[in-house]
Amino acid sequence: MNRTHKTVFILVAIVALVLGLTVHKVLNGKGDGLDKVAQLDAGIVLLPQSRSLPGLSLTNQDGQAVALDQLKGQWSLLFFGYTFCPDICPATLAQLRQLKGMLPAEAQARLRVVLVSVDPNRDTPQQLKQYLGYFDASFVGLTGAAADIQALASAVSIPYIPADTTKPNYTVDHSGNLVILAPDGTQRGFIRAPLNNEKLAEQLPLLLHSEG
Repeated sequence: MNRTHKTVFILVAIVALVLGLTVHKVLNGKGDGLDKVAQLDAGIVLLPQSRSLPGLSLTNQDGQAVALDQLKGQWSLLFFGYTFCPDICPATLAQLRQLKGMLPAEAQARLRVVLVSVDPNRDTPQQLKQYLGYFDASFVGLTGAAADIQALASAVSIPYIPADTTKPNYTVDHSGNLVILAPDGTQRGFIRAPLNNEKLAEQLPLLLHSEG
């Protein structure tokens, strides 16, 4: 097993452990008025308790500083990826574009899709804007200092393996899971990869109307 395979295996194992423990707590926790079994079947895993985000500021695709507090007011789906990704990222963003179109207009208005770059070395604001334009111009891109992105990823339990940027055409090992942020700016849970748009299109509107 080479280094890349080892790091991918470790990454998958960490994510599986975190989600496994969360699913156990959710199924044994108090009800919130939503069908937890149907949610889990759709890949939605809500945390027993919401998590606050660190007090960080990143840069969006328009070159503007964005404090994480500014994500309040809407539900957000955070995807940690990068524009030079050969497979997971374009597939996930295409699915998110499709999913958005499957939601009722009111649910669409409540939801924001955010790509957080795990490759700030190459993902400039201009690069993010051009790339996201291929999928949906309303998608938000965030980049910034590598240390800040790692701090955010750790806070929301989305680990990734920083790349050796000295190598040409390097890739970044990362998770395909999405982070769910509530309108109060806290993390409410995850959506597990691979995405099931048909089931998510049924369950997400219920979640989006559960508060905010």
